[in-house]
Amino acid sequence: MSYSYKLSAGIADNLVAVLENAIVFLELAPSERLTEEDVAERYGVSRSPVRDALRALERDGLVLREARKGIWVTPMSLRDFDEIYRCRIALEAIAAEQAARSANAALKEQLWQVLDGMKKAREAGDARLFFTHDVRGSELIYEIADNTTLRRLLKGLEKQALRYRYHLYQRDRSVVDLSFDDTARVFQAIVDGDAERSYALEHDLIEKIWRETRDAIRAEFGEGRK
Repeated sequence: MSYSYKLSAGIADNLVAVLENAIVFLELAPSERLTEEDVAERYGVSRSPVRDALRALERDGLVLREARKGIWVTPMSLRDFDEIYRCRIALEAIAAEQAARSANAALKEQLWQVLDGMKKAREAGDARLFFTHDVRGSELIYEIADNTTLRRLLKGLEKQALRYRYHLYQRDRSVVDLSFDDTARVFQAIVDGDAERSYALEHDLIEKIWRETRDAIRAEFGEGRK
């Protein structure tokens, strides 16, 4: 999924992607109430594709539905952040390790293109563009790792995780700097074929971001469900 989607004449066919983007980029706020009528009016489509799109987003954990209470964007909270990042630490590290073991040199070379895009976005102070390149880097690592089961597990996490990743880049330049510097080291280890170092660097990067931003997430979104 590319997180630079623009509205088009075919919006009814792409409504899931449009709504995903709105949720990831916090244009639809956490806990915001959604109705089929409001979404249909906002995007100029009939209620039928809206109904289907909201079901898809519910399956992906981006919206919640409760009988007689309605539908709303899934809340963000420290508890949710902790659950997601504890899983990401392990799975992303395994993906980096397996990518390093890959012999696909052509795909590995594409990591430098991603890093160049991240560098330019950081220099421009464009958190949204930095995020887009960073997500592409993660997707490329998964592609290089070429592990179907691992990719399925990561896919189950990534859509919920993306909101936190974007939020952190947007609010704190130090997280952008940390991500860029350590991602460069991860990419180098993958290209060098150093599986042990790739695992350790990716593990430490995500754990460091998680631990250093927990207080900010708690302050902004609260502890979460009891």
